[in-house]
Amino acid sequence: MALQFSTVTRKGPVTIVTLSRPEVYNALHSDAHFELHEVFNEFAADPEQWVAIVTGAGDKAFCAGNDLKWQAAGGKRGWAESGFAGLTSRFDCDKPIIAAVNGVAMGGGFEIALACDLIIASENAKFALPEPHVGLAALAGGLHRLPRQIGLKRAMGMILTARHVSAREGLELGFVNEVVPAGEALAAAERWAATICANSPMSIRASKQTIERGLMVSLPQAIAEQRDYPAVKAMATSQDYIEGPKAFSEKRAPKWVGK
Repeated sequence: MALQFSTVTRKGPVTIVTLSRPEVYNALHSDAHFELHEVFNEFAADPEQWVAIVTGAGDKAFCAGNDLKWQAAGGKRGWAESGFAGLTSRFDCDKPIIAAVNGVAMGGGFEIALACDLIIASENAKFALPEPHVGLAALAGGLHRLPRQIGLKRAMGMILTARHVSAREGLELGFVNEVVPAGEALAAAERWAATICANSPMSIRASKQTIERGLMVSLPQAIAEQRDYPAVKAMATSQDYIEGPKAFSEKRAPKWVGK
């Protein structure tokens, strides 16, 4: 697939997706959303790719959100069923996705990051859901994910004021996993990805799916049903399920195959 608004780099089992519209701070329009839908479809379907990182081109912006100038000029709107950037409504991907936030993450940009499993932010990162400033609302998941991730009162404080939050405050609030010097977000995300890839990808997928499905039901129901989750069943019948204990007993590093 020829890409116009993003780039894809594969480093072993890690896919790096770079939002590439730096002239508009990597803001996204309809064509970019559909392109990213296909990009993440390919990642999800590729058994050789275990972890994805999403970042922004340049050193100023991760993603400034919806391209309002495009919208104001009458450009077509909309995205695929996977949501903003092909991520915010992608609820069936059990592979970890890391946001390497290297600048502003505003509106839809922040919603992309919130849809990821981890957020690694550079010191110059800024986060906000500023939609009320322009008569809109953060309906690509931000109004639902932020309260779930940092608590109702803290989320209300950000959402109702539309204020900007620094990377350090994001760490304190709990939606950022690590803050690194400017220019080092991608390298830090790759370090996190390498640490994840040292584990069985089957176990990682089972863990992510169990967490996400379990949060949607009561604790007793989650514990009762977890062994029936597809990724848990796949883990229990995989080669990795045999390899892990065997490598441990033989005092050697496991050789994961992801199946």
